[in-house]
Amino acid sequence: MNPLEKPSAWSRQAVRLAAPLAMLAMVLSGCSQAPAPSPAPVAQSGAESSADSGELLERFGLQGLDPAQIIDHLEQLPVAERPANLMASVRPGQLVLSDEAGRQAAMQLPEDKFYLSVAPYESQTHDCHFHSLTTCLGELQNADVIIDFTTNDGTKVLDGKKLATNDNGFVGLWLPSGVTGELTITADGKTSTQSISTAGSEDATCLTTMQVA
Repeated sequence: MNPLEKPSAWSRQAVRLAAPLAMLAMVLSGCSQAPAPSPAPVAQSGAESSADSGELLERFGLQGLDPAQIIDHLEQLPVAERPANLMASVRPGQLVLSDEAGRQAAMQLPEDKFYLSVAPYESQTHDCHFHSLTTCLGELQNADVIIDFTTNDGTKVLDGKKLATNDNGFVGLWLPSGVTGELTITADGKTSTQSISTAGSEDATCLTTMQVA
């Protein structure tokens, strides 16, 4: 199922986070280098929570988009056009948004999909665990790549898929959740292979350790 086919009603699932802002800072700061405690959204109730998340989405022109569409939109923006005041962190099953005014929202991703953003590199990289859609930068920007992903049971999810890294140096992949397998990325004839998992609640959504050589 293509996550972009989910109805725009996804946007109504944005809720105000109950976690303190200090915890959110850990989750949303740049390219998060290690798992932080999961922000715990509460069931949406009352106009205040709805207005808070609604204002956040409207401010950045994201109203009417479901979480998967928001991720794809922000990932594909030119770096110069990325909103400086929006933090957008992708976690397994969840997109967490926040701005400097304290507006906060968590949006659930499709249960059968896992978003992994990959930044292949040749000579320099950085540590990352949970992907930040507005601040993470990789070395190979706007580069043609070929992606293969085969699960450990032999299922070929991606077989020579031709893509290109975005202006931020990352290529975003929607993979099936609940699996482990081998991801191979090829750039300019150079290849890297790495085992990945989409089965755990703390699995990485940001992969910056694939050196193509």
